[in-house]
Amino acid sequence: MDTTELVPASRKLGLKDGIALLEGARLLVTCKGKNVERFDLKAGLPDKKTLERVLLGPTGNLRAPTLKVGKTVIVGYDEAVYREFLA
Repeated sequence: MDTTELVPASRKLGLKDGIALLEGARLLVTCKGKNVERFDLKAGLPDKKTLERVLLGPTGNLRAPTLKVGKTVIVGYDEAVYREFLA
């Protein structure tokens, strides 16, 4: 897998940046602890409150790690999700 862009965690990204990252994506997968949520983006984006809940951490910045793999955006870390999309 080739990395096309690497953004250091010290660069603060907010909700607007997260929404921009979702442009052209068909699936959003978010991982928080053992909780994994999948959002089908073909029908449109979830509401703003949901996006804030799944994309942003407690400081209001985009959660790390965040990856865009093809037309899938993965926010957070879950080993099974990474195996599914990065294998």
